[in-house]
Amino acid sequence: MQRAQSLGIDAFALNIGVDSYTDQQLELAYESAANNNMKVFISFDFNWWNTGQASAIGQKIAQYANKPAQLTVDNKVFVSSFAGDGLDVGALRASAGRDIFFAPNFHPSYGTDISPVDGLLNWMAWPNNGNNKAPTSGQNVSVADGDSVYINALKGKAYIAPVSPWFSTHFGPEVSYSKNWVFPSDLLWYNRWNDVLALGPRFIEIVTWNDYGESHYIGPLSSPHTDDGSSRWVNDIRPHDGWLDMAKPFIAAFKDGATVVDDYITADELIYWYRPAPRNENCDATDTCMVPANNGSGNYFIGRPNGWESMQDSVFVVSLLTSPATIQVNSGGSVTEYDAPAGAFAQAIPMNIGVQAFAVSRNGQNILSGTSLKSIIDGCGRFPPTPSTTTTTSITGPTTTSIPTTPTTSTTLTTTTGSVPTGCPTGVTSTVIFTVTNPVTTITSTQTVTVTETVGSGGGSGGGGGGGQPGGGGSGNVCVAGTGPGNYVGLCNFCCRYGYCPPGPCTCTQYGPPISAPPTTGWNGLPQWGEDSSYLGLCSFACNHGYCPSTACRIE
Repeated sequence: MQRAQSLGIDAFALNIGVDSYTDQQLELAYESAANNNMKVFISFDFNWWNTGQASAIGQKIAQYANKPAQLTVDNKVFVSSFAGDGLDVGALRASAGRDIFFAPNFHPSYGTDISPVDGLLNWMAWPNNGNNKAPTSGQNVSVADGDSVYINALKGKAYIAPVSPWFSTHFGPEVSYSKNWVFPSDLLWYNRWNDVLALGPRFIEIVTWNDYGESHYIGPLSSPHTDDGSSRWVNDIRPHDGWLDMAKPFIAAFKDGATVVDDYITADELIYWYRPAPRNENCDATDTCMVPANNGSGNYFIGRPNGWESMQDSVFVVSLLTSPATIQVNSGGSVTEYDAPAGAFAQAIPMNIGVQAFAVSRNGQNILSGTSLKSIIDGCGRFPPTPSTTTTTSITGPTTTSIPTTPTTSTTLTTTTGSVPTGCPTGVTSTVIFTVTNPVTTITSTQTVTVTETVGSGGGSGGGGGGGQPGGGGSGNVCVAGTGPGNYVGLCNFCCRYGYCPPGPCTCTQYGPPISAPPTTGWNGLPQWGEDSSYLGLCSFACNHGYCPSTACRIE
């Protein structure tokens, strides 16, 4: 909790079921939160609760409502859920016997009556096909699309926007809930934070703090264990602390109501993550998903996880810089070097087998460097879809990385890796962030960030010239910063920085001397299936220079 608090996280969502130990764990969580000046709230998981239990749920709320660590919003006890459409909210309120701020994970697209709620949580934090699987050529629903559905339905009520770094799950017959699929995540963590800064919702919920089974945990790993299936990949050097490091300035910007993170970066850091093997590796008999298993849920697929084709074979690098610097990435002996501007900047570097090494230099001097603890291998054994992440913050600091479907993350020099609407296990927690002031929305005077926790057009690839936008402030100046709405924000941030800022999808916000674009990759970027031609030039330019967000673009 102290680590979360140091990042600006304000509360933990305690996802609970109906286990015999639930109350014992809740008591411990509330006590720990109070001792650490943190807030918590209950999120009822309707994989285990049912909509006929409104009175029992209200009684559970009342049981913990007066605890010192209970989160309150607008002087009301804050309560949420995972699913629960059809719950009698009136009966719940009556049973609770006090004012509650009820912001469940109901789904407007189901036709659910949302008039009795105070707000809604959107849990779907990953690009998908609209049916809880990876996007396809005919069905591609972005996270921004989900934002729009909820915001339009809420008509001014509070929206809890989801932010998540990753999704992959890989369980065979060793468990009763066999499931095996991924959502494309790649640079999602970076792109989504930029999106929510532009969106300015009242609340953000980070999904999640400790859901290891779906690989989107951002919390530090605790003691090694072998009592569940996910330990097969989590224990394999898959820390995700680097994602925590990357989030810190974005959280500070969000809580100030800022729409750009750059002014909140106070130290040089390099965060990287990757899967430990290429996506097309075939695994052997040690992988429990190579045999048939119970598929009553429709979520089990033999062999590679469903959606494996949507993952990029890349090393993902985010630089947080106080001033411009040169980044060097050595992926298995193939060296890529590029100039990174001050502020936050992301690149996807082609993955190669071998050791992964990183360096940041400025004025001819190395200021950061690190070598991954986990190499990329030409093999699998089993197919762990989780990455390793690492943060580099000093010239000699240790880095941690790892890969398959769960990535390895690092902050040159720190570490990180990557729940979904088919089931959030009880005992999983998410985090919530909120702020005292919100100058960018009229919905409310506060913003909150939470984390869920479990208890128990035109353009081609050439660019240049500001994309035809007027202005420029002087001879030889081009666009060097820009933005765009919704799903365009990441592409516009990237392309406008290097002089290609097509009007319509993008708006240039700053002009100056041209900035050299990163090296070309040769990738032929096209709009993601289902997106229109306004993405064509942006995807062509961005993908060819190493930034190819899977929420908007694909590589042909």
